[in-house]
Amino acid sequence: MIRVSQLKLPVEHSEEQFYQKIERSLKIKRDQIKKLQIVKKSIDARKKPEVSIVYSVDVWVDKEEKILKHSGNKNAVCVKEKKYKVPKHGTERFNHRPVVIGAGPAGLFCAYLLAREGYRPLVFERGKKVGERTEDVLHFWKTGVLNPASNVQFGEGGAGTFSDGKLNTLVKDPLGRNRFVLDTFVSFGAPEKITYENKPHIGTDILSKVIAAMREEILHLGGTFEFESCVTDIRVENQKIKAVEINHNTWMETEVCVLALGHSARDTFEMLHKTGLFMEPKAFAVGFRVEHPQRDINRSQYGEKYAELLEAAPYKVTANLANGRGVYSFCMCPGGYVVNASSEEKRLAVNGMSYSDRGSKNANSAIIVSVTPDDFDGTDALSGVEFQRRLEEKAFALGNGKIPQQLFGDYCENKKSTAYGIFSSETRGETAFANLRGLFSDEMEQSFIEGMHSFAKHIPDFDRKDAIISGVESRTSSPVRIRRDEVFEANIRGIYPCGEGAGYAGGITSAAMDGMKVAEAVIRKYQPFK
Repeated sequence: MIRVSQLKLPVEHSEEQFYQKIERSLKIKRDQIKKLQIVKKSIDARKKPEVSIVYSVDVWVDKEEKILKHSGNKNAVCVKEKKYKVPKHGTERFNHRPVVIGAGPAGLFCAYLLAREGYRPLVFERGKKVGERTEDVLHFWKTGVLNPASNVQFGEGGAGTFSDGKLNTLVKDPLGRNRFVLDTFVSFGAPEKITYENKPHIGTDILSKVIAAMREEILHLGGTFEFESCVTDIRVENQKIKAVEINHNTWMETEVCVLALGHSARDTFEMLHKTGLFMEPKAFAVGFRVEHPQRDINRSQYGEKYAELLEAAPYKVTANLANGRGVYSFCMCPGGYVVNASSEEKRLAVNGMSYSDRGSKNANSAIIVSVTPDDFDGTDALSGVEFQRRLEEKAFALGNGKIPQQLFGDYCENKKSTAYGIFSSETRGETAFANLRGLFSDEMEQSFIEGMHSFAKHIPDFDRKDAIISGVESRTSSPVRIRRDEVFEANIRGIYPCGEGAGYAGGITSAAMDGMKVAEAVIRKYQPFK
């Protein structure tokens, strides 16, 4: 097939114009095209007010080399289809079924791959099925009554279920895992456009249905799910996993335990640390959710002409400060909501979330400041966890259990806000005005302020006085890394740490891909379970 890149078309182009562009680029006629597939679609707004849609397209034709040479198109090359391949099965035999702890993206894709290959995985998830979990989350946002086992962080689908549902990743992928993840989502109900959009997103409403469909297929393939089942202990003999304890009362023997923990499984981290599993603190970042009117972001990114025509615009901003800290946007949610993402009593954390239509009036993003183990009190593996917890306790107290908010101008002046400016917050969960100064160290607070002013050089009025900030964004990534070797095993053999909670991923797609890597390691070593 021939891959043609840099196909630029007007924003409001027709299908006929699209085909004509391809025909001209390869100097062929319509009836020569046997098959066509969009590989990538993006918006080019670098030369505002002119904005273009840019495509990369795979075209199947006869006599590829001849057509390519005749076209003279420097943006066209012959490529071969690369499909993901599962490794050859190993020879060792299981005495017990492989266990997967956690049903987030890493655990689900690990279990899915194992189930497809006949390994009959047993999945334990501390939270509830995604439908019941959604009811608990909505109840929490309405009443403030938290279920510590079923919330934005815990339950089927993991923390990404209540996020923007971004599916882009910077992970290099020569083996086709990324495409496998996207194709799998599509096969279970996601829109096909996620396979080619430059910044694909699925939305929490669609993602919930996709996750449930994946679970049903894993069950059909011989897997098993046990919900409301938290791993509370492990049994180790001769540095090998022998069994896992569920809910303090049931032991399940196994030789393979995949730890697909979320980044908020703090009690599980504590238990594993006590058992001698090697882990270490790692750098992450903390800050605030910052809201702007989405229309203003659209104007900045697309220009006035296309502010209403195109989808809600994303942005990405970053700054490296003289003090050595990085300040940057994270998990940007166009047309999104700020949500109460707490999972522990008397502690409060926020996140961002979008539905598939990205229809909220506001854009929000975490604007976060990098922290390292040098910022934590103590040096043990869980010092980052305690750092997060202290921030969340302060945030809970500031809002008396509600999301504490402040206007950026008031934050700079170190005074409590009393009202919104010309736009209001789009949130899920109750809010309260507070003075968020004092939540971080002086250096971190000044870094946040400096970062906001720096970003205004790229996005006009990013540092507007009535920009709404909400605290605290503390769960950007795992505060620990569970060590693993080149075959993905921990120092306790048979334990396979993976995904975001173990410190090896940063988002839905990268976590899913890491779950696949671990499944591959198990497949290479063992025969399917019989």
